[in-house]
Amino acid sequence: MARWFNKQSRLVQIILLLIPVVNWIVEVCVRWSAFLKNKSIITLITAIVVTFLGIVVGWIDVIWCLLFKHMIFAKA
Repeated sequence: MARWFNKQSRLVQIILLLIPVVNWIVEVCVRWSAFLKNKSIITLITAIVVTFLGIVVGWIDVIWCLLFKHMIFAKA
């Protein structure tokens, strides 16, 4: 899922992260798939945080995606 998200155009990424409920679903799917691929402690911590505070982290990821075209700690 992280690879799919990173392949999307920047406009699609931003739109997915701006819609509140879609934001949380995308965040959870991308974070847990990034953890399953990398299995690092940082991706595990961000996946757990996003599960409970996904909307807040999503707003930070909107800005991060504008700058770097991927989510924080979820680069595929």
